[in-house]
Amino acid sequence: MPLPPAPTKRAALLSPDALDAPARSSHRGSRRSGDSRADEATVHSPQPLELFDSLGTEGAGGATTRPTRRARSKPAPAPAPVSAPQPEAMVQVETRKAPVIEVTPAPAPAPQAPTRPKRNKSTGPAKLFVLDTNVLLHDPMCLFRFEEHDIFLPMIVLEELDGHKKGTTEVARNGRQTSRTLDALAGAQDADIDKGLKLDTTGHREAGGRLFFQTAPLDYSLPISLPQGKADNQILGVVHALRDEYAKDRPGKPKQEVVLVSKDINMRVKARALGLAADDYQNDKTLEDGDLLYAGSLALPPDFWTRQSKTVESWQSGSNTFYRISGPLVPNLYINQFVYFEAPGEPSMYARVTEIRDKTAVLKTLKDYSSGKNAVWGVNTRNREQNFAMNLLMDPEIDFVTLTGTAGTGKTLMALASGLTQVLDDRRYTEIIMTRATVSVGEDIGFLPGTEEEKMGPWMGALDDNLEFLAKGDGGGAGEWGRAATNELIRSRIKVKSMNFMRGRTFLNKYVIIDEAQNLTPKQMKTLITRAGPGTKIICMGNLAQIDTPYLTEGSSGLTFAVDKFKGWPHGGHITLARGERSRLADFASDVL
Repeated sequence: MPLPPAPTKRAALLSPDALDAPARSSHRGSRRSGDSRADEATVHSPQPLELFDSLGTEGAGGATTRPTRRARSKPAPAPAPVSAPQPEAMVQVETRKAPVIEVTPAPAPAPQAPTRPKRNKSTGPAKLFVLDTNVLLHDPMCLFRFEEHDIFLPMIVLEELDGHKKGTTEVARNGRQTSRTLDALAGAQDADIDKGLKLDTTGHREAGGRLFFQTAPLDYSLPISLPQGKADNQILGVVHALRDEYAKDRPGKPKQEVVLVSKDINMRVKARALGLAADDYQNDKTLEDGDLLYAGSLALPPDFWTRQSKTVESWQSGSNTFYRISGPLVPNLYINQFVYFEAPGEPSMYARVTEIRDKTAVLKTLKDYSSGKNAVWGVNTRNREQNFAMNLLMDPEIDFVTLTGTAGTGKTLMALASGLTQVLDDRRYTEIIMTRATVSVGEDIGFLPGTEEEKMGPWMGALDDNLEFLAKGDGGGAGEWGRAATNELIRSRIKVKSMNFMRGRTFLNKYVIIDEAQNLTPKQMKTLITRAGPGTKIICMGNLAQIDTPYLTEGSSGLTFAVDKFKGWPHGGHITLARGERSRLADFASDVL
């Protein structure tokens, strides 16, 4: 693909030490090692200029980006004209050595690793949360997620918890774990149920409240239309009685707001209809809004080259061009994030962030898989995002890839094509292992006969469809016998496994594809990813708009959880595929239905 002309400043200014230094895993991580290396780099090698003049944009970009580091290191020098080069603009990474200026600054303190800002606890009075049974069955650790607030468990909740403890399902396991947690809290030293059990006695220091049980009958009256025999209505009655009891200050019982926490939407609707405060359990959600999910790519501003053409450093390594940039854009970048520049009348650029070191980032141009000479098992990419995804799938240094996108964007086809190429041609992996969440769209058809792979056969229709396309494209003029031999070879290197038997396994040098990953919980996603042994690559694919599991949303899906937690990891990457390439009918249906 066409590349922009190389800027004036050449790579000869860079020392080999600066190029061979290891990349930092995330721009939010510790900078202790980066600061020590920067002191050496500033002595032995000249440093690049910043793309955006840090002196001219200090108030606009620099001060708002890292105010704590500015205040901790040294006062900002007086603004200078852009044309006059300043020593401060020649610094590649921040150091603790003061530059030669007119005023001698005070000695800077020892560097400290910046930490993620903690959420401040509310300064108001502690609330009393009444938990529904489904919250305990959904997250057995929810008792320790309410910070300084108190928790109340009605007796009917304990009764329902006892009824769900038998079985091998996830709900039954969570019920048993909750029961063990309650037993540990009640058996702690100096535990007094009447005064409430301290939630931090078992080592969870973040929980500062107390746990109360219903130890006496409460007086409440509900409308006649709510039958008293139903467990949900009894919990509503307990919340009603507690609201009246804690409405005023009393000796030993200060005034508190009583809130019902339930995963049941109808339960919350009935509570609000009765004038009771109710809320959903929010701690299981990775993101509040699916639109905030990390996309994996970023468009460079239209004036990127015009403003920075004189300060970007570039060098060539093989068929790739590298660019070292700096300025206010760098703090918003992640390792393995894709950036692209597209403007009418100017050459386009597509690159990936390979290194972030304080104020500078290194961009590496991509391999163009849309060209026929770079076809992967006969497959060419058709749009920008597909080319980004193929660069991740074919990179041996990337161990974990997540792909999201609507139906028809090519997730399964690209994953299979790159897998077959690296298993059969490159011999990088020994075989392909494919699995998916067995969640039905409609009614279940019952038990399936046969072995494990035969039972998974009906769930792997997408695998068969894509293999048929890949085998037909690779057969060429081999004839019917040649195509049959190719199909047999391909299927001998693909194993279809069920998720139910994954625990305890270890995959060595395998290419693992997890399809329909949006139907997995965060715990199931962790179980599958931790199966990876040395030399294994895992690809998770899914469409967050097609979640079939009844208790998962876009914010609480295991795929969303994995995308958010792995962003910025040097050996992981993510791309959201934007445009469908299946057919014009599928594209139109995705938009209007």
